[in-house]
Amino acid sequence: MRTRTSLALAAAVTALALSAAGPASAADGSVLTTGGPAGTAVAAGDVLSASLATGTNATLYSSATGTSGLSCSSSAFIAEVVDNPAAPGTATESVTSHTFDSASCTSNVIGVLGVTRITVDNLPYTTAVTSEGAVTITPAAGSSIQTTVVLRTLLGSINCVYRAPSLSGTSSNVDNSIAFTNQQFTKFSGSSLCFSNGFFTAKYAPVTDTTQEGSPTVFVN
Repeated sequence: MRTRTSLALAAAVTALALSAAGPASAADGSVLTTGGPAGTAVAAGDVLSASLATGTNATLYSSATGTSGLSCSSSAFIAEVVDNPAAPGTATESVTSHTFDSASCTSNVIGVLGVTRITVDNLPYTTAVTSEGAVTITPAAGSSIQTTVVLRTLLGSINCVYRAPSLSGTSSNVDNSIAFTNQQFTKFSGSSLCFSNGFFTAKYAPVTDTTQEGSPTVFVN
């Protein structure tokens, strides 16, 4: 009886140990994975890329609640993974390219005839992605996140330069996206036709690992 009791107790302890180890092993995956949540770890040095989510625009409006400003239907970013630690944690990336196709951009600002160019300056930027899905983009020390907008106006071509200390967004595994909502830029230079504040909204999806065969989508854990 004692032998059976001891064996039963040992089996129960072993079962509890194994059940506890299962979720812990899954949680030991990396922050960024492909193939699904807690899938294959994205390697440092891999290049991630995404364009605007289908049917969405990137906008830079003069207020957080208005619709006056710029709108682009084509935009994309490229980032290189710098560090991808075990989850929970914070992965870091270096954004090396962020582009807007000026041919897809329009403006409804009075006096503006069209958009000649939108350039993202001061690259690369550092991106931090947490296991909770928070995304933070920061420039190099002593620099700013900066965008230069060149507009065609009734008075000729003008340059509007906007700056922000950082940008905050959110990632989602539902559609493998990164979204930014009403991120505020302040006019650094430009004519009176350049609105004093720009509020940036955009959703990029899906984020893919273009280094890997088939460019699999990226999940955040």
